[in-house]
Amino acid sequence: MQLKMAQAELELGGALLGNLRESNDILHDAKALQRRMAEEGYLLLRGVQRRETVETTRRFLLENLAENGQLDADYPLMEGVIKAGARSAFMGGSKRLTRDPKFLATVESVEIMGFFERFLEAPALTFDYKWLRLIGQGDFSGAHYDMPYMGRGTQCLYTCWTPLGDVSYDMGPLAILEGSHNAPNLERVRQTYGKMDVDRDHVTGSFSDDPLEIVEKYGGRWLTSEFEMGDVLIFEMFTMHGSLTNTSNRFRITADTRYQRANEPADERWMGADPIAHYAWMEEGKTVTMEEARKAWEV
Repeated sequence: MQLKMAQAELELGGALLGNLRESNDILHDAKALQRRMAEEGYLLLRGVQRRETVETTRRFLLENLAENGQLDADYPLMEGVIKAGARSAFMGGSKRLTRDPKFLATVESVEIMGFFERFLEAPALTFDYKWLRLIGQGDFSGAHYDMPYMGRGTQCLYTCWTPLGDVSYDMGPLAILEGSHNAPNLERVRQTYGKMDVDRDHVTGSFSDDPLEIVEKYGGRWLTSEFEMGDVLIFEMFTMHGSLTNTSNRFRITADTRYQRANEPADERWMGADPIAHYAWMEEGKTVTMEEARKAWEV
């Protein structure tokens, strides 16, 4: 099966694109989960969230999209079919959506908070700011680490990527670069790009929008999967990830939220009733392109 990632066509099961490994076999063994995270940099868990809860969250979001004229009314609401001309949107700053109980019921559910308390072996905290993404046809996420965007608190921080709807390959699911969290070939990248702070350094964009460049230069392969409501993909801050391209006629609606031990420092940009979020990332006159930064870092 040929799948599109950015502008590249990759063969699923070939040398450049494989399947994510599931970890439900060790779901209730904290030590085994910690070892696998250390080994692979991610955990793919099926059915952790209650499907009916995710469906309620999805309906709430789709109703808002329909009210805003972004869905094709000729199709059932829950299919999330894109209206002609509607585009991708980042809705993390929309507290009307991300602070609503119907959204929080999924990303702050008993199930996910309980998982992180077991995995971290301590009371868990989640950032107050929530990242909500609407990915339209032809769009994708470039390859990046999460550390440059939220690295001012504890380094023991995890992203949980939650599909708010079933996500088939053609809808652009997340993809992880195998072994990228500790691969020797990426050590220089971790020590430069990985230590960047976007509000301090003003560097734009993802590390790369070319998935072939990444594997040709640093090795490894991309790993992906189809997802169903209730599944989650959890990974650490130095796991390189991006997404396949959404080639379907449906919006891919997903949340990426962060979790850590409650007794460790949290990045203040993402906490409180009104988080400041990124306050200087794209400051006029100070912006550095990723191309310029990579040349300076020699990566």
